[in-house]
Amino acid sequence: MSELPTPDWPNHGDAWHEWRAAMGGARMHHGWILAGKSGLGKLDFAKRAARELVAQDGIPQPPGDHPDIIVLTYGAKNDKEARAQADGKKFELARSIRVDQVRGMQKRLNTRPTLGDRRVVIVDPADDMEVSAANALLKSLEEPPQGTFFILVTHRPARLLPTIRSRCRTLRFPILSDAQLESMLESSGAAPGSSSAAIRAAEGSYGAALRFSEQDLAPIATLVTDLLIKGDPGLTARSDLARMIGPRADRARLQAVMELAQAIVADLARGPAAPAQRGALVETHAELVTLAAQAPSYNFDTGLLTLEIGTLLMRAAPASDPAHG
Repeated sequence: MSELPTPDWPNHGDAWHEWRAAMGGARMHHGWILAGKSGLGKLDFAKRAARELVAQDGIPQPPGDHPDIIVLTYGAKNDKEARAQADGKKFELARSIRVDQVRGMQKRLNTRPTLGDRRVVIVDPADDMEVSAANALLKSLEEPPQGTFFILVTHRPARLLPTIRSRCRTLRFPILSDAQLESMLESSGAAPGSSSAAIRAAEGSYGAALRFSEQDLAPIATLVTDLLIKGDPGLTARSDLARMIGPRADRARLQAVMELAQAIVADLARGPAAPAQRGALVETHAELVTLAAQAPSYNFDTGLLTLEIGTLLMRAAPASDPAHG
């Protein structure tokens, strides 16, 4: 998973204050949830916070990967992709964090930390763990080895097991203002003239704004808006949307399109729509959120998934008749 190209997050001030106050307390809590929408720098915070936690006076710390910071994220999809990964080739990611990854991490916890007496496990994103993986992680949270701390990066905290949430403290990350997004996009080198559209589509997420620029989503944004307002009277708009997204779109592009569609629907729902249309937009937004949550876990055909997105958008149009299927 690629990291965003800036370490300067103006929305992290309160989280750092709470984290460092906890570090200075008598007993640091062993489990933390970093909650907020995607694209707010939570993983960047997690890695920097982990390095602060494992650092100890008199013990030199390595500048790169740290032996006492374990990051669990999407692994290779299967054995074939794992061999490609081992050979340094491009490989396809799994759709979730699997139980064997958690168990492998737990084996490492049976040994002492390498440099000091603290170790940190980062799970990103924790809300994309398999159920069996979440249950396995729960056992470590219930009885954490001494000196081991867990940081769970999550975009949808409600998808975590209630028993996991109850054993962790939560740091919440606010969305970014338009001015902050504009400044960050300018620093990232985004194409001139693309910032305004990216900011409108991002709904306070730098990651979403950056993906809008990198993925050239402006034409898709126009088509999404047309589907929501006009429907698909010519029976071509949904096919056009599928073509523009691409028949073999990767995870990053599909995520960017999902975020874009949700943002445009939410923006229209806040506008001067008639009550009936506003209700349809709210329902469409909920269905898009559900689809986005299911997509990483189920083996959706990309073409069918993009057509389903178009169908959900078209149903919200004032001129559209109710459709079922």
